[in-house]
Amino acid sequence: MNEITIVVVDDHPLFRQGVADALSLHPRIRVVGQASHGVQGLEMILSLRPAIAIVDVNLPGMNGQQITHEVTTERIPTRVILMTAYDDGEQMLHAAIAGAAGYCTKDILPDHLTELILHVGEGRYVMAGEVMSEKSFANWLQLQLESARRSYSEPGSPFHPLSDREMEVLNLVVEGKSNKEIASLLGISHQTVKNHITSILRKFGVEDRTQAVVYALKRGWVKLNNEKRSQE
Repeated sequence: MNEITIVVVDDHPLFRQGVADALSLHPRIRVVGQASHGVQGLEMILSLRPAIAIVDVNLPGMNGQQITHEVTTERIPTRVILMTAYDDGEQMLHAAIAGAAGYCTKDILPDHLTELILHVGEGRYVMAGEVMSEKSFANWLQLQLESARRSYSEPGSPFHPLSDREMEVLNLVVEGKSNKEIASLLGISHQTVKNHITSILRKFGVEDRTQAVVYALKRGWVKLNNEKRSQE
């Protein structure tokens, strides 16, 4: 069986080392790096290209969802498992949209974490304890988004607050395009793209791109295209 290389990114040294020590007991798993800061963690993933990165959602510098989004948009083969101290359905949705292959809480038992890693290492997805193929994951995500839209209402505000250009940028963000790719596709500068995204975040009252996507998806202003993902 193939070896699974792992990078662990968490800003709590004792927890991070505990995860690394527990995983090192499995004959197929080898921990090749640890990081305590979001930017450092992303650099380590880009450099080492581990099979899997176990990443805390809340990190200094860059949060786990931002790291996941960067890994996904840069087409890095590393699959990300996001861990959180709080079991939150919307946060899990953020993780899935950002491109995470797995999501779990930090109170997960070591044996269960190992099982999760083995599933993800073999190309499956694990969300809310459910193990899914790529196609069933795409269907699951679509159902989650439809459910979120049905449960959401915003009285008195039926129209989105973005300009036409901002909507173009947002739709490309939903497609997973990087700022550089958006600039090229729209024929505008990289700085102009950054300015549009800053404006979108401000208007939505959110902190990052992934939260902006979730915000717009839940209100039905944009749609997530899962067809490509299910076919890849």
